[in-house]
Amino acid sequence: MIESFRPAYRTELGVAYCEDSLKALREMPEASVNLVFTSPPFALLRQKEYGNESQTTYIDWLLQFARLVYPTLSDDGSFVIDLGGAYKQGVPVRSLYNFRFMIRMCDEIGFHLAEDFYWHNPSKLPSPIEWVNKRKMRTKDSVNTVWWFSKTEYPKADVRKVLTAYSDRMKKLLKAPKKYYEPKDRPSGHKISSSFGKNNGGAIPSNLLQIPNSESASHYLQACRIVGIKAHPARFPAKLPQFFIRFLTEPNDLVVDIFSGSNTTGMVAESEKRRWISIEKDLKYTASSAFRFLDKNTTPGDVQTLYNRLLMGETVDMTDTLFQPKLL
Repeated sequence: MIESFRPAYRTELGVAYCEDSLKALREMPEASVNLVFTSPPFALLRQKEYGNESQTTYIDWLLQFARLVYPTLSDDGSFVIDLGGAYKQGVPVRSLYNFRFMIRMCDEIGFHLAEDFYWHNPSKLPSPIEWVNKRKMRTKDSVNTVWWFSKTEYPKADVRKVLTAYSDRMKKLLKAPKKYYEPKDRPSGHKISSSFGKNNGGAIPSNLLQIPNSESASHYLQACRIVGIKAHPARFPAKLPQFFIRFLTEPNDLVVDIFSGSNTTGMVAESEKRRWISIEKDLKYTASSAFRFLDKNTTPGDVQTLYNRLLMGETVDMTDTLFQPKLL
């Protein structure tokens, strides 16, 4: 809870606020947050309906928030931020804004870059149109940079919580290790010991996260259609925050999203038994984000009632019998 602000809605584990994050962060207690996971409006050449800064002012604008995030994090806490790529105005040359932001985060604020991740969205449409579709001079831009920052060199993290499925070949090896390899030093310098054939429950994931962003029939989208509004146009898939929430936090830890949009982060945190706070300054987006927590059997009338109550500024308890939380 942020005591000085009134929530838009509450769930069993979380609170959503319709506020300016610059104001809200100033009111959050120091060292109270375990993970800030967010995806801010990107530095795009064209203005979007959800609001975005120009490339020339973007880094300074975003660093304002980062400076306020730093003291709110616990000593072993993390700040993970998803940034899409961009081109320079009028030429087929990439902007370096996301890399400059990363460097300034470390040099000016004191964050450590714990690891750089890259989110590949295979379902992304070809863009930018000018250089990819029309002139056919560039490939499709389908990878976002996802920076994992920390306050110390040793933030809380446990890769065992995000293991991936073994490949078919590895499954065969685990059944009969001696048939497929022998312990010895490889030319690369890697030492392959007899423990290589041990079943650890899954493979260690790489820092390339291949997650399609193809939400099409969720309760959130259905509820948006019921009340006749557009869904938030820049939603990320649930598996993206889920990876970092599982990797970097434990049950009952606090997860915060400072540009929460349709509040996918809060929904995932709730399903993973983490406490959460979402902050979104647009009232319509805040109100519609509550749809993430509706039971699938909620009637259209109750969906409309919920939306109207939130637009009128009423704080809604989503654990009310009308709005039982829906988990992933």
